[in-house]
Amino acid sequence: MSVFLFMLLVSILNPVVSHKSCDFPAVFNLGDSNSDTGGYASAFTPPTSPYGDTYFHMPARRFSDGRLIIDFIAEAFGLPFINAYLDSVGTNFSHGINFATSASTIRLPISVIPNGGFSPFYLGLQYSQFEQFKVRSQVIRKQGGLLASLMPKEEYFSKALYTFDIGQNDLGEGFFSNLTVQEVNASIPDIINKFSANIKNIYNLGARFFWVHNTGPIGCLPYVLVAFASTEKDPAGCLKPYNEVAQYFNLKLKESIAQLRNEFPSAAFTYVDIYSVKYSLFAEPQKHGFELPLVTCCGYGGEYNYSAAVLCGGTITVNGTEIFVGSCDNPSVRVVWDGIHYTEAANKFIFDQISTGSFSNPAVPLKQACQS
Repeated sequence: MSVFLFMLLVSILNPVVSHKSCDFPAVFNLGDSNSDTGGYASAFTPPTSPYGDTYFHMPARRFSDGRLIIDFIAEAFGLPFINAYLDSVGTNFSHGINFATSASTIRLPISVIPNGGFSPFYLGLQYSQFEQFKVRSQVIRKQGGLLASLMPKEEYFSKALYTFDIGQNDLGEGFFSNLTVQEVNASIPDIINKFSANIKNIYNLGARFFWVHNTGPIGCLPYVLVAFASTEKDPAGCLKPYNEVAQYFNLKLKESIAQLRNEFPSAAFTYVDIYSVKYSLFAEPQKHGFELPLVTCCGYGGEYNYSAAVLCGGTITVNGTEIFVGSCDNPSVRVVWDGIHYTEAANKFIFDQISTGSFSNPAVPLKQACQS
């Protein structure tokens, strides 16, 4: 039985309890590129076309062809898309704010952009930004005027949904620093401790409703498949040892959320098994309306249509001819967008599954995440 079918069976045997929907007036998000709506683009180099083309018909500062899961979360509550904290042009934070940046980690990375591949805006710094924002936004509201209307009301900080999707890059940093699988596994307890400490800090600033995604099957993504090609593969074609590391991370994350739930009984903590939903796209793509799950939609070269030497939106010269690295013909049936991130179609599928509560612990739907 597949993991996806097993989780659905569990949800049938343990049905989601029906409650009144929560009225979240805002969403505050912390994370990495899986939920970055413009942070990286504001601080560094923004993604260019064909990024964003499917939904926005232009680059939209997201690392996908369209919307991310965080966008669907905002839409589910009737809220506008959540603007990036680092985006200083035309931003409205009245219904939430996004501190996520691409390449972010939980722990302070060893090397950061431009001298390395990881964002300086690791989770601890994102928390510091949130801490400052909470204070400064209320100073602006008290001053009145146009800017006041662009800031969240004070009561929103205790009523908002706080979403988290981060951890993949902590594992990636270990793998690409030539650590063994065992060494990366050994680092996970400290990574989770850092995550938990930041959650506690955010709780102490008034947050009460937490929606936490676990990390996805990193061993199914082309940027890992290409870099570690000789590694043992599972029946889906993914790298088994690397996915096992992700699963261990998720086990420790789930344990930490349970501990937080016990420590702070007045808060609602929902642990979301995004791994199982994502893995189902690689294991059973046709069942879900997808094809070629391991092959990059916007990429160039090799078995997985991916090369770190030339990325989506770039150009490469082949036999004297310059080739633009563009999108595949039909992103709506593809899983992986650029070798690292998911397509809008995959993001929508994932959102549709996790929002029901079938993959959550406790088993509450997204719209009842204030009651877990």
